[in-house]
Amino acid sequence: MTSPGLAPLSRSPLVDQATQRLREQITGGHWPVGTRLPGETTLARKLGVGRSTVREAIRALSGAGLLAARQGSGVYVIATEPAEDWPARLRRAAVVDLYEVRTMVEVQSARIAAARRTEEDLEAMDRALEERRRAAVEADDAGFVDADIALHTAVVAAGHNPLLAGLFADFVPVLRRGLTDLMALVDLRAHDPALGDDSHAALVEAIRAGDSEASGRIIERELSDTLRLFQREARHAG
Repeated sequence: MTSPGLAPLSRSPLVDQATQRLREQITGGHWPVGTRLPGETTLARKLGVGRSTVREAIRALSGAGLLAARQGSGVYVIATEPAEDWPARLRRAAVVDLYEVRTMVEVQSARIAAARRTEEDLEAMDRALEERRRAAVEADDAGFVDADIALHTAVVAAGHNPLLAGLFADFVPVLRRGLTDLMALVDLRAHDPALGDDSHAALVEAIRAGDSEASGRIIERELSDTLRLFQREARHAG
């Protein structure tokens, strides 16, 4: 199947132009889902580029979730809109959904931290706990949230798993916004400025003692309580 919308390209970078031109054919409906693309030779001739350029463009569009190669059959259109990347998906995520995933990440991180923490990790957690207590007295809600997240970050870091640490770091901007908004709505610190200090101190001590089960249990309970508040506010907002 060919398309009259294709025309030779003339300026570099050719791979980017070829990718964009093919993307336009897909997103514009010229090649619906299920369509097999013309062969590399045909596409190269119509675009006025080499087959290697076409191959790179197809690879880029496959990475975007628009195309897929089928062994011995060819390259097919599998979607007309590019797959949303992880940062964009996080930005759009409901805080309740994010908190459910956060709980899974942090419970496992706390368990691992109890087994792997070093003296330097314990010192970092102690400093973060003290900073959280200081922020409870001196900072506004946004500052307290920052101090709270810093402590949780130190706990995740103590697990020495770069993937878990990276995933948690991706969560932080949305978490910060969601927690700050929740505090403004519910005034969580009205009667307890150091909100959850006992549970956070217990978490640090459980990790210090190397008690993986207690560490996971404490963080799960603490995060579950906050998740219930988010769920309640979501129901009210709806």
